[in-house]
Formats: sequence, C-alpha cells, structure tokens
Amino acid sequence: MASSTPTTTNVKAVNNGQNYNFALTVLTSLFFMWGFITCLNDILIPHLKAVFTLNYTQVMFIQFSFFTAYAVVSLPAGILVEKIGYKSGIVIGLITAGIGCLLFYPAASMQSYGMFLGALFVLASGITILQVAANPYVAILGKPETASSRLNLTQAFNSLGTTIAPYFGALIILSVAVKTVEDFKTMSAEQISAYKLAESGAVQVPYLGLAAALFVIAAIFAIVKLPKIEASEVGSSGGDGGSFDHHHKSAWGYKHLVLGAIGIFVYVGGEVSIGSFLVNYIGQPFIAGLKESDAGKFVSFYWGGAMIGRFIGSAVQRKINPGKVLSFNAFVAAALVIISMLTFGQVAMWAILAVGLFNSIMFPTIFTLAIDGLGKHTGQASGILCTAIVGGAILPVVQGFFADNIGIHHAFFVPVLCYMYIAYYGIKGHKPSFVTAKA
Repeated sequence: MASSTPTTTNVKAVNNGQNYNFALTVLTSLFFMWGFITCLNDILIPHLKAVFTLNYTQVMFIQFSFFTAYAVVSLPAGILVEKIGYKSGIVIGLITAGIGCLLFYPAASMQSYGMFLGALFVLASGITILQVAANPYVAILGKPETASSRLNLTQAFNSLGTTIAPYFGALIILSVAVKTVEDFKTMSAEQISAYKLAESGAVQVPYLGLAAALFVIAAIFAIVKLPKIEASEVGSSGGDGGSFDHHHKSAWGYKHLVLGAIGIFVYVGGEVSIGSFLVNYIGQPFIAGLKESDAGKFVSFYWGGAMIGRFIGSAVQRKINPGKVLSFNAFVAAALVIISMLTFGQVAMWAILAVGLFNSIMFPTIFTLAIDGLGKHTGQASGILCTAIVGGAILPVVQGFFADNIGIHHAFFVPVLCYMYIAYYGIKGHKPSFVTAKA
C-alpha cells in the first residue's frame, strides 16, 4: 500500500557518521508489517461478505473504516510525535496496531460486523501513527543524497508485505468454505458448532499472530538504541517553485499541492477499489470462476506488480521527467481496466491484475510533485497529502454501490476516472502555480 509521509519532513540526525544498518533493518520490518496488514483487507472482504451475507456496498465499509483512520489520525499523530519523539511514536503505533489485531478475537467470537469495523479502525490508527513516525528515520539514516534510494528500498519491502499477504490470507482465512442457510438445514448441531468454531478461528488465529509480532517489535524498539532526531528549519525543496515559498501564509495557497492532494485521494481510492474487488471479480463465472481460496492467491500478482514496478520506476525516473512517467502509467492503467471491463475470461483477469505494475510509482511521484517548491510550508503540505489517503475509505464504497446496481464487471469505471485525473496531473496539474493572489 501507499506509504504516507510525516507531517515533519526535514529532520536531521544528532549523531552523524554512525553506521545505521541495524536501525534501517529494524525500520524496514515496519514497512513490511504495515504493508502485510493493510493488504489482508483484500482477503477479509470476501470472507466477511459471505459470513455476514453483505452486499458490495456494505462490505466496502471494511476499507472505509480502515482508511478513515488516515483522515482522523494523521494530523494528531504528527503533533503527538513532535511532542514525544519519533522512537516513542513508533512504539505507541505498534502497540495501538497490536490492540487492533487483538480486537479481532472478540469480533469473530461474537460474530459482530460492527466490532470488526471498530477493530479495523483501531488497527489502522496504529499504522497511521507508525507511518508518521517511521518515515523521518529512514530519510535521515545516512547521506542525504542517498535518502531516495533508502526510501525506495523500504517501500519495496512494504510491497513485499502486500504481495505475500493475499497468498497467506487465502490459505488461512479463505480456507473455510462459508455455508449457506440451505447448508445448515442438512447439518447436525455438532457440525454447525464445529463449523462456527473453524470460521471464527480462520480470522482469530492470523490476527492473534500479527498482534504477537507487533508487540514483540514494539518491545525491540523500546529497548534498542536509535539515532536521536530533532526537527530542523524547513527550507525550500529546491524544485521549480523554490523561489516562491514566501508568497503564501499557508500550503493551501499552492494550486499544484491542492491538485496533488486530489491526485493522492483518487490514486489510493482507485488502487484500493481494484484490490478490494479482485477476489470476488476473479471468482465470477464470466472471468475465471475460481473459488475464493484460489482467487485470493492471484491478488498477489496485483501487489507483486507494484513491487516490481517500483524498482523499474526508480531507474526510469532518473532519465525521464517524473510527470511524463506518471501520465504514461496512468493512461496504461486506465486502458487495462477498460480492457478488463470489455472482455471476459483470462484476458479480463490478467488485464486487471497487470494494473498493479503501473500503480507502482504513482503515490511517491504525485507526492514529490505536489510538495515541489513549498519551502517552509512543506510540513503542512505533507499533512494535507497524508489526510488525502482517505480516498481509500470513500471510493471503494462508491464502487461497491455501482457493483450492486450495474454489476461488478462495469463498476470498474470508477478507477478509470481516477487514472484519467492522474494522467492530467502528470501532464499539466503538477506545474507549480498559485491558487489565489499573493497573501
């Protein structure tokens, strides 16, 4: 999943010249964990849809509950981290996420969809705090000129987590075939009881394991010594707009930032919408007709493509203008979704899975273009862009509404519109300009 950037962007290490390999290794584990946990939602969706007999709109409240945390928690997390420090922020984030995972146990035992949604919000709140606290560490652990390559490396491990999670989840969570009302009529009381136990365990066991892992990592972070970080004065970002960072009292005065925030909103919304529907989509008789446990494994191709694309995109953007790369990827992604909507069978399935490859560079590219030249307003701009991740909460519900009313096949027009906007941003919208006259 897209990894957000902290509200405090320019930081420096107090103890320079130190070997940071161990600290980077421990931090990289965080990127892997939150990628893994976020992507498990794609497996949770078809499972809970069947268990609670939900329609597409209702089940997309899983993503709504999860990504709403970014809108609610991002800015307060930035304030919290500034007060208690980045290391303590990471520990609190890990503990909060661990508590969220533990809440899956009573939610499954009580068969309560509302409790599942509450658990997801708590879990996502912890991950939001983690992202706000962890990114500055990666940015300063080493030479400034290699910061980009370090962030690319940690992002790749984030993608590794999103690639492995669907396969893991399909094996465990989707391994229990959900019974219908008609099935229960032919089962004895003992068989029904055994089924309910297995159904609950399919969710409880993996999330208890994740909770244990998060608490262990929190303990490690509480014990290990990490470089101290202090906020530094934010200067110009050195981009095309670096000369006008004093023209506005607020980051909202920059048109390319505002358009970039919309870009982040639709990108995350489009990416999450596709991932959320993949298991049910591939399971359709006119696509691949696979059962859920098999379809879930194919979701790894979608997120694995994003991992591969990040390595390719990192090399390509050294030679080609980022805006051009962004618009090219957006046009191809839109074309692939349209092909999937207009075809059936293997062509439709692989076209939608291939979108992941072209999603890869979108988030970091939109982000860097949006904050270009904001100077002292860069911190505020980062918080605005983090909050825009709430697109992952809203657009899947919108697509769910259309899936219920016009069918899952054609509901994918929602991400097509998202990619067309991103293409516009890559061509023209990212160019630094003012929203209003000088403040």
